[in-house]
Amino acid sequence: MDSTRVTEHPTSHERRRPSTGRPPAPADPRGALLRTSEPPRASPPATPFDREEPHGAAALPSPADGQDTGTPPSGQATPPGTGPEHSQPAAAEPGTHRPRPAPEGIPVQSIQSPDTAAGPDRQPGDPGQDRRTGQGRPPSGPMPMRRDGDRLRFVGAATRRIARGIDLDEIVMGLCRATVPTFSDAILVYLRDPLPVGDERPTGPVVLRLRRTDRIPEERDSESGFMPALQLQPEPSELSALTAELCEVRPGGALAEVLRGVRPVFADAPAAHAALPELLGDNLNVPTGQRAILAPLRGRRRVIGAALFLRRPERVAFETDDLLVAAQLATHSALGIDKAVLYGREAYIADELQRTMLPETLPRPTGVRLASRYLPAAETARAGGDWYDAIPLPGSRVALVVGDVMGHSMTSAAIMGQLRTTAQTLAGLDLPPQEVLHHLDEQAQRLGTDRMATCLYAVYDPVSHRITIANAGHPPPVLLHLGGRAEVLRVPAGAPIGVGGVDFEAVELDAPAGATLLLYTDGLVESRLRDVWTGIEQLRERLSATAQLTGPDHPPPLEALCDEVLDMLGPGDRDDDIALLAARFHGIAPSDVAYWFLEPEDSAPGRARKLARRALSRWGLEELSDSVELLVSEVVTNAVRYASRPVTLRLLRTDVLRCEVGDDVPQLPRLRQARATDEGGRGLYLVNRLARRWGATRLSTGKVVWFELNRG
Repeated sequence: MDSTRVTEHPTSHERRRPSTGRPPAPADPRGALLRTSEPPRASPPATPFDREEPHGAAALPSPADGQDTGTPPSGQATPPGTGPEHSQPAAAEPGTHRPRPAPEGIPVQSIQSPDTAAGPDRQPGDPGQDRRTGQGRPPSGPMPMRRDGDRLRFVGAATRRIARGIDLDEIVMGLCRATVPTFSDAILVYLRDPLPVGDERPTGPVVLRLRRTDRIPEERDSESGFMPALQLQPEPSELSALTAELCEVRPGGALAEVLRGVRPVFADAPAAHAALPELLGDNLNVPTGQRAILAPLRGRRRVIGAALFLRRPERVAFETDDLLVAAQLATHSALGIDKAVLYGREAYIADELQRTMLPETLPRPTGVRLASRYLPAAETARAGGDWYDAIPLPGSRVALVVGDVMGHSMTSAAIMGQLRTTAQTLAGLDLPPQEVLHHLDEQAQRLGTDRMATCLYAVYDPVSHRITIANAGHPPPVLLHLGGRAEVLRVPAGAPIGVGGVDFEAVELDAPAGATLLLYTDGLVESRLRDVWTGIEQLRERLSATAQLTGPDHPPPLEALCDEVLDMLGPGDRDDDIALLAARFHGIAPSDVAYWFLEPEDSAPGRARKLARRALSRWGLEELSDSVELLVSEVVTNAVRYASRPVTLRLLRTDVLRCEVGDDVPQLPRLRQARATDEGGRGLYLVNRLARRWGATRLSTGKVVWFELNRG
C-alpha cells in the first residue's frame, strides 16, 4: 500500500503467531473467518433520524429500506462465504490461537525472509496475497476498511482534522483531505449559496454551489468510468469543470427529498439515483454498485449542503457501515461550517467596527504632513482600544491625538469610539490641550468606574512653529530632528483618563521645520520581553539610525519611516495593539504671513481692503486682488457690526491663499438666501460663490470666519 496516498489512517499491524498444531478454521472467501460455535449476532435496530434534532447522527438503514445487512435470521447457521464482512472468529479453545484477518488497506508485515517472500511458490494466505481471492495483492492503492475498529480510528482521525479548521475553506479542505484516498477516491462538496448565518431565514430558492472537489491523481482515471482522462497531478478545479457549478434545488424534487431525509444514501438507491442528475448535471458518470454515497450536510437548524463520496469500479464497493462513517463526516463538517460562518460574521463586525472607529484618511493641513499605522494584537482579535486622530483647527493649526483604552476587545473598541468622538467635539471648541483631557476624564467616568485609558493631545501651530502637549498617562512622544538626533520629549506623565479628580498640565515646545514628531501607543515599546523604557530607548536609537541613512539635510520619507519603526518589533513583541501617528513639520515661513488688528469701526472694511491689496502685491498675486478685496470687505463688515473688541485679519500664502477674520462674537454666521427686498444678507452668498472653500469655527474667545482661493 502506497503510504503517501493515505491520509490519517492509524492502524496497528499484527504478526502471525506460530501454529499450535490445530488446523485453522475454514476461511471466508471474502476475508473473514466463519463462525462455528457462536450464534450470530442480531443486527442492531435502526435509529430514526429526527429531522428537528440539530446534532443527530444518521442511522443505519433497516432491512425494510432495501439494504442487505448480511446477517441471517436468528437460529440459522451462517453458510460459508455469506457471513458479515466484519464478523469476528469464535473464541478458540484453550491452548490454541486463531489469527485475525488483517483489514484491507493495512499492509501485513511479513515474517518471511525477503528471498522467501519473493519466491515463486507462494501459497494462498501468504502476506503478499489477497485473503479473499488468493491472488497477488496490488503493490499500492487504498483498500477498504475491514473492521469496526478501523472505521472508528478513521472517523476519529478525520474529525480531528476537520475540527482543526477555523474558517470555511479550511474545514472543507480538511473534509476532502481526510477522506481521499482513505475512504473514497473522489469527493465533491456542495454548499448553499449564500450560506445562512445563525438564525437568519434565507429567502428565495435553495441554490447549491460546488465549493470544492478532490480526487486521487492518476493517469488511468479514464478506465474508472466516472471521469474522463486527465493530465498527471490534476488540480481539484479540473474535476469541478466536469460538474455543474450551481444547482437550484427544486421544491418537491428528488434532490430536495434526499436533503430533507438527512441520512446518507447509496447512489443506486431510487431516491439518490433520481437526485444525482439534478445535482451533478449530465457530465459526470457515477459508478454503480454502491460505489457512491450522497450525504446531506446538516448544520444546527437546516441543511446547508451535500457531499458526494465516489469509489472506482475496480475498488471494493461501500458497505452498509460506511453510511455511518459518511454520516459522521457530514455531521462534523456541517457543524464546523456553521461555526466558521458565525466566526466570519463576528470577525467582519469587529473589522467594520474598528475601521469606522479609526480615521479612514488623514487630513492635509497646512504646514504639516501626516502618516499613520495601526496593527491589531492578533489576526483573530482585530478589535482593540488604540486610536489616533488628526483634527484641523482654526488658524491652520492641527490637533494630534493618540490614545489607548485598556484591553483589546469589542468593549474596548466601543469605549475608544466614544472617547474619540468626545475628543473631536472638544477639539472643535478650540479648548487648550489640558482642558480637552480634563473633559475626556469626566466622560470616561460617566461611561463606568473601570473605564481607564491613556491619551496624549498635542496642538501644532505652523505659523509660530510651536507645539503644545498635554499627557494623561501615555508614553512620551519622540521628536526626530533634521540632523538625525532623536529626542524623547519631557512631558509630564499625568494620570490616566478615568481616574478622576486630577489636573493635567500642558507644556509648549519648539517644533522646528523638518522635524518629525512620533506619537505611539505602548504596544510598540512594551512587551513581555522588555519594559516600556527599554522599548522607548530602542525606538529612539532606531529613529536615529534611520535618519542617518538620508543624510543631515534630508529627513527620511515619512511612510518609509513608519515601516522602519514597525520593523523593530521581533517575534514575541506583539502583545498589544499598536497605533502610530507621525507628523513631519514644515511650518509656514514668516514672509508668507500677514497679520493685522482692526478696530471695530466703520472705516475697518476700507482699511482691510488696502492692507490685503498691499500684501497681494508684495507676494505677486495681483490677479487675486479684486476677489480678495470684495470677500475681505464683506467678512470684515459683518465682524465689526457686532464685535466689541479689535477684529483680527490674517492672510496666509501656502499652496492656496487663505484669509481669516476673527472677532469676539461666538455666534456663527449662517448662509441664507436673501429676499429681493432685503438690504443685506448677501455677503456669505458671495463668499460661497467665489471662494474655493470657506467655513466658520467657534473659539473660546469668539469665532473665526475663513475662506480660501486658488493661486491661479
